[in-house]
Amino acid sequence: MSEFIPLAQIDEVVEAVRKRIHHQPKIALILGSGLGGLADAVVQPDIIPYEEIPHWYRSTVEGHAGRLVIGNLEGKPLLVMQGRSHYYEGISMAQVGLPIRVMQRLGIEILIVTNAAGAINPDYAPGELMLINDHIALMAMAGLNPLRGPNIPEFGPRFPDMSQAYDRDLLKIARRVADEQKVGYREGVYICLAGPSFESPADLRFLRVIGADAVGMSTVPEVIAARHGGMRVLGISGISNKANLDGNTITTHAEVLEAGKMLVPRLTAVINGVLRALP
Repeated sequence: MSEFIPLAQIDEVVEAVRKRIHHQPKIALILGSGLGGLADAVVQPDIIPYEEIPHWYRSTVEGHAGRLVIGNLEGKPLLVMQGRSHYYEGISMAQVGLPIRVMQRLGIEILIVTNAAGAINPDYAPGELMLINDHIALMAMAGLNPLRGPNIPEFGPRFPDMSQAYDRDLLKIARRVADEQKVGYREGVYICLAGPSFESPADLRFLRVIGADAVGMSTVPEVIAARHGGMRVLGISGISNKANLDGNTITTHAEVLEAGKMLVPRLTAVINGVLRALP
């Protein structure tokens, strides 16, 4: 398991992908647990299963199809990751960040990242969308940062700024689109934990105290790598389960996948609207 992936190896992946696509995407979309159905709308897609890409980790989690779908959506060429890999699957943070590095070397400038997240804010309900306006990088604070190791200056500086991890203009567009489409939404702070165990009630109360509204096991490492490389980021969480602050309910992955059925139409409306609004 590599703790650091050199540029030559990243470019090997880029070349393998480039040989199999007929589009030049400038936008990428990462689909979280249960949200993969969004990729079905991509027109004239080039489809590459992850296992056919060198050095690319194949997701082992139910609800993640594990393939790249590259084509057009709302008239925009884009690359869709239909499923992602997670640190808890036994890979390094460098491997978690590899797809982002490949996107950057392919010339992709905008990343729309989605996830299924558990509510921490007691006002949130399953099936709602949360536009991410900031995150708490608890894992990265503890040392699990995708930028750990020698800096690759071709991507960005040794110490990248994260004060605006989520692009304010993209967030403004997403708000407007959600209002126009009459898709109710929340806006808040996402926190990423290592997983794969779900949080205890005491965990959730602690996370609420430090300012988190929703919790998941992805996204933040991807966003850190994306911002290091100068990509603009829009983040959207689909709330999959109610906050279990008192310990009276049981959280399961099946519940997460079931919530995805409610979330996909709402997420589709917002993402399609954002794509239409982009130049």
